[in-house]
Amino acid sequence: MLKRVSITGPESTGKTWLASQLAKEYQTVWVPEYAREYLEKKGPHYTLNDVEAIARGQLEKENRLAGKARKLLFCDTDLLVTKVWCEVVFGKCPHWIDQQFRQHRYDLYLLSFPDIPWEPDPLRENPDNREELFGIYLDILKKNELPFRIVKGLGNVRLKNACIFVDEMLAS
Repeated sequence: MLKRVSITGPESTGKTWLASQLAKEYQTVWVPEYAREYLEKKGPHYTLNDVEAIARGQLEKENRLAGKARKLLFCDTDLLVTKVWCEVVFGKCPHWIDQQFRQHRYDLYLLSFPDIPWEPDPLRENPDNREELFGIYLDILKKNELPFRIVKGLGNVRLKNACIFVDEMLAS
């Protein structure tokens, strides 16, 4: 049975790198962040409708790649990111995104801690409040009683810590 692992949390915390490295380590595929693909085509300015389209695209991409995965599917972002994004930027989250967040579950959420340096990028917006955003993610994961672990460390230390958590999930 396929196990899904979400790499979630604030921007510029190594989610993409971690997802790709975990997929390599476990010899499977990973789901890139659809928001980046979408905004690189459209431009950095977006509306709530764009975020909804991004959420739908992320789910479609994940479901498509699930068929190619071997035991594990690593997802660079999830609907929790979209939910927090909507709430922080627009002050509200569309009902269907919130509903999908509650229904579309992962076997493990790896919450990426902001202990790595911020990397500027034209699509990134929050260099000064990553710790505050991390707290929002942590609170939502706890309130919804979701299986999560906090991933810390630089480079290969971060990868090794994540692999320990994935191996624990696989053993349970």
